[in-house]
Amino acid sequence: MILGVGVADQAVDEPGGGLDALGLMLAATRAAGADTGSDAVLGAVGHVAVPDGTWSYPDPGRLIGAAIGAPGARTSLVRVGIPQQALFDAAFRAVRDGDVDVVLVVGGEAMRRTVTARRAGVTAPETQQTDAEPDDLREPVGEIITAAEIAGGLASPMAPFAMVDNALRAAEGQSVADHVDEIARLYAGFSRVAATNPRAAFPTPRDPEFLRTPSDRNRPLAFPYLKWHCAQMNVDQAGAILIGTVGAARRLGVDPSRWVFPLVALESSLSIPLSHRAEIHRWPAMEVLGGAAADHLGHPLAALDAVECYSCYPSAIRVQQRALDLARDGVPTITGGEAFAGGPWNNFVLQTTAAMVEHLRARPGTRGIVTSVSGLMNKPGLMVCATEPGDRPLLVADLAERAASVTARRPVATDHRGPAVVVTSTVFFEDLRPVRTVVIAETPEGERCVAACPDPDLAERATREELAGTAIRVDGPGFTV
Repeated sequence: MILGVGVADQAVDEPGGGLDALGLMLAATRAAGADTGSDAVLGAVGHVAVPDGTWSYPDPGRLIGAAIGAPGARTSLVRVGIPQQALFDAAFRAVRDGDVDVVLVVGGEAMRRTVTARRAGVTAPETQQTDAEPDDLREPVGEIITAAEIAGGLASPMAPFAMVDNALRAAEGQSVADHVDEIARLYAGFSRVAATNPRAAFPTPRDPEFLRTPSDRNRPLAFPYLKWHCAQMNVDQAGAILIGTVGAARRLGVDPSRWVFPLVALESSLSIPLSHRAEIHRWPAMEVLGGAAADHLGHPLAALDAVECYSCYPSAIRVQQRALDLARDGVPTITGGEAFAGGPWNNFVLQTTAAMVEHLRARPGTRGIVTSVSGLMNKPGLMVCATEPGDRPLLVADLAERAASVTARRPVATDHRGPAVVVTSTVFFEDLRPVRTVVIAETPEGERCVAACPDPDLAERATREELAGTAIRVDGPGFTV
């Protein structure tokens, strides 16, 4: 179960000032220890697990363990490309199987500090660590993005997510204008939630008109996405979660009112790149997780009291709403999401899990779900927690095989030359002007290809009209209509 949670953040304007990422992680860890109501928990930590970040520490868990009085704790570093949910799943298994009594999952970023220093022409000092390596280094398995996608201009994360959103619009027969309005409504709702979150990095409420209209303050990036539709990663935030057994909690004197029980902890390590997916607008792997969770709980996930959907880009939210059978007109967040609460790169799920634990504790008898998205909507995760233990044992699993069995795929052609039909697209901009269109298209042989067109007129058209289903001619990396 979850014994305690802690977060730390800062907004220091002095170039090079403030805590580095390790300092923030330590602050969050100490806050989690204090949150348990016991001064003995941190010294009892037997395992420290950290999701990788933009920092350079080779084994931050070792430094953290030594600083909290647990120098002998086993350490794990989990690379980007593995769902953050995977750290929780491993911790739950370890305490369930009796391998360890208390696990600390902690991560953090100090990107705002780094950027502030860089703009001033100085370097923000970082804690130095040499000749160290974690006891367990986990590397991701599976392809996240193809060479053809990178060559076609889809290396920037917002572009693949925008393509998913546009594919969803086409699949549901929605107009381009209505699609833009729906995203603006959704994100206005997220910003209203952030305005009530005292820890939100960007709590200013944004109205739908601002959120739908390209401007110097909300510049377009990859259609239909503007700046304030995207995760804001230049934040200094850290989160820490302490996980342990009931026996350890009692022995260490953890306040029982702080206990929160995981009921479901699921992930899928299956990774299928975007252009290989037969239905780009769907995420069958998340559907598998949602179905398994609902079956285990005995009720739909929409019946849960609180929801926090991973929110790096609008399509992540919108596809999850459909995959998990959540209300499509809802606002599935308690934090305000990565655009407004702040999106510390590979650490956001720790922030939302801490927030969910606090939210549930303030409402005894409630249950809530936190989801995670890894890669370019490749590997999903979700966790359902409650203030009371469930009727059934914790369901913890990697459902990759089940997800693979229900995910249809398409082969990808690397040098197609000939006719094709647009499956989905996005548009890139220079300043406020649409200038280039990138498509994923399907050939007569049923293969996929990625191609770009630098015609500004076509790019402008693609911001007003649906391109999906349009016949084009592909010539290697380029195409014409």
